[in-house]
Amino acid sequence: MMSVLLLLVAVVAFFFAHSRFAPRLERLTDVHTRHITPAHSLRDNIDFVPTPAPILLGHHFSSIAGAGPIVGPILAAAYGWGPVALWIIVGAIFIGGTHDFMALLASVRHHGRSIGEVIQLSLGSLGRVLFLLFCWSALTLVIAIFAQFAAQTFVQSPGAASASILYLVLALAFGLLVYRFRLPFTRVTIAFLPLLALSIWLGFRFPVSFPPSGLSLFHLSLSPQTLWLLILAAYICVASIAPVWVLLQPRDYLSAFLLYALMIAGVLGILVARPALRLPIITSWNQPQLGSLFPALFVTVACGAVSGFHSLVASGTTAKQLNNEKDARIIGYGAMLIEAILAIVALITAAVLSQNDYAHLVKNPIAIFARGIASFLLTIGVPAHHGNTFAELAVSAFVLTTLDTATRLSRFCLQEICARRHPDGSLRASFLDRYSATFLCTAAALALALSGEAFVIWPVFGASNPVSYTH
Repeated sequence: MMSVLLLLVAVVAFFFAHSRFAPRLERLTDVHTRHITPAHSLRDNIDFVPTPAPILLGHHFSSIAGAGPIVGPILAAAYGWGPVALWIIVGAIFIGGTHDFMALLASVRHHGRSIGEVIQLSLGSLGRVLFLLFCWSALTLVIAIFAQFAAQTFVQSPGAASASILYLVLALAFGLLVYRFRLPFTRVTIAFLPLLALSIWLGFRFPVSFPPSGLSLFHLSLSPQTLWLLILAAYICVASIAPVWVLLQPRDYLSAFLLYALMIAGVLGILVARPALRLPIITSWNQPQLGSLFPALFVTVACGAVSGFHSLVASGTTAKQLNNEKDARIIGYGAMLIEAILAIVALITAAVLSQNDYAHLVKNPIAIFARGIASFLLTIGVPAHHGNTFAELAVSAFVLTTLDTATRLSRFCLQEICARRHPDGSLRASFLDRYSATFLCTAAALALALSGEAFVIWPVFGASNPVSYTH
């Protein structure tokens, strides 16, 4: 019963935060429809594209979520579920949501430039360049790590690979129908939802896989995981270079429905199953694998409470597509709260375990999450195998959306670093176009992924993520 109470407290708190606290932020920042956004003033139909709020919300939420709000709370549950839940609720409302909303507006008010451009006003050109170099380095690491995650998933679950390929085909069709043929996006969405379900079924019916021994290419023996890394590198290149409405935005928007379905299924399963929270509300201040609760809790649970990566998405792709400043509340602030609900559901999947079971399974947080979702769905008639597979597919969708968005953000950072400062103070076109910048970003990330050293330096990103992007 405590699981239901925890979930309801979080949802009610987030509802009042969005309806009461977020409007105060709007008044503080003078949000108004009369302000022209860069999506209109700088429209180029490549990066700057006015986008309906529901589509942009799907893109933004899919991009910021990743696996972070799932893995972080499950790992931090070692301290007990109480501190984790408190940090998610308080952090998302007063820190994370405010951070994302302000980052989005700051970029919109600075011609769609990144937070680095805002830093220029206070710290000068050197501060801007150093900040952007740090962001580019961190994004390169994110791309390398998430590419490895995706490749591992596709090797272990060929059905997820097939479904992801079908998602790309649907995304291309969706973008053409909405932006080229001008069909109402609501009607197109309704028509495509059954196709999304069909793509999942077809994906697991006709899996795509490579021979276990791999393939030989140019006298090189490539493992299945390496082959998928190369394919993913080609995909993120195309996603970064192509106009945002062609592939990136519609794929993230359609994938968001899979993520929404996962959250709804988890919430309904918890309400029906009403599982008991078997982990203690608090265990101990120090944990061998994590360290002291302060500050390790706030480093471990970043996405779901506050994450500097969100400001890169908000000031990167999202700010360039914001149709109206009034949409900033639901997209910037609201997406953070949706992610926090996912974090609470993930926390509950860990908290229903006994301490012995948790200690045995914690090395694989995704398995804990999938197992928990499957057990919740079992109470409403969904077979455990289907529930487990559905959860794993949704997580792979999270990973892919973060992967392609991070590549585009990396390209933006590199182009801003190399941009020329005009006498009027504005930045002019970089000598790196989107093709060359994308190639350099992808090549750096792919080299890091293939080196096998990405996981060695990954903890550095975890320690810097919550605060380092916030100015």
